[in-house]
Amino acid sequence: MTDTRLLHSNGRVAHVSLKDEIQADSHVEGELSQIVQPVASLLDNPNGLRQRELVFGELFNRLQDEDGYSFGYALRDGYAGYIDSEYLNPVNLPATHVVGARMTYACAEPDIKSDSGRLLLSMGARVAVVAEREKWAEIDHVKGSLFVPASHLRRIDEIENDPVEVAERLLGTPYVWGGNSALGIDCSGLVQMACLACGIDCPGDSDLQMAGPGIVLSADVPLKRGDLLFWKGHVAWVLDADAIIHANAFHMAVSHEPTHQAIERIEAYGDGKIIMRKRL
Repeated sequence: MTDTRLLHSNGRVAHVSLKDEIQADSHVEGELSQIVQPVASLLDNPNGLRQRELVFGELFNRLQDEDGYSFGYALRDGYAGYIDSEYLNPVNLPATHVVGARMTYACAEPDIKSDSGRLLLSMGARVAVVAEREKWAEIDHVKGSLFVPASHLRRIDEIENDPVEVAERLLGTPYVWGGNSALGIDCSGLVQMACLACGIDCPGDSDLQMAGPGIVLSADVPLKRGDLLFWKGHVAWVLDADAIIHANAFHMAVSHEPTHQAIERIEAYGDGKIIMRKRL
């Protein structure tokens, strides 16, 4: 394993599964933790650059604490890196539900007028529901119970069936490189979020997505909803025969765009032609 994004070792510590493969000062099982902030950047080094993001409730196997950061890997896709240790907490209760709406909030009281303890939660956030009160779901939180509008949640075992429809809920979301949430997202993050919502395993970066699930389409195969178009360093969902949806730095947002227009624009900006078409 040479791709550091997926290498569960930083040279000083490694996961116990790598004991016979990777030399390190120690090999550990790790401590399963969960994100307790709306989003948490996964960095390449302490105080380093953001590689991807995790959202509230997602699981992270913490292998080592170092200078206020924790090294480990995300359970959703195996991506390794560093997270601010204050954003992590040991798992108390397993998640039962996931946020299906573009965004929601949790507050200290089951009251739409309440402004106490309000916490923004992105699509994909995972919560443990402990009780239901009419239109509210009471969730477990490190600081005590919080309340989320129940209609914004779906059971964790109820997967979606149309990744493009999931992606469309994020229309207008600001473009953020390495983003994985409704607070900010990039092209491959949009693909990963939609795939995971539909129970499709998917890595977080477009180069790995090209090598991941799906079949490669030849240029003469008509495109249909749910296909993927890849450029070097960019990926888009096919919306229909004439349009795509993608998070892009041109519009600085998740946007619809006519396919021919996007192809011409991207090539004119020097980013080349489509290099792969895939069907999941």
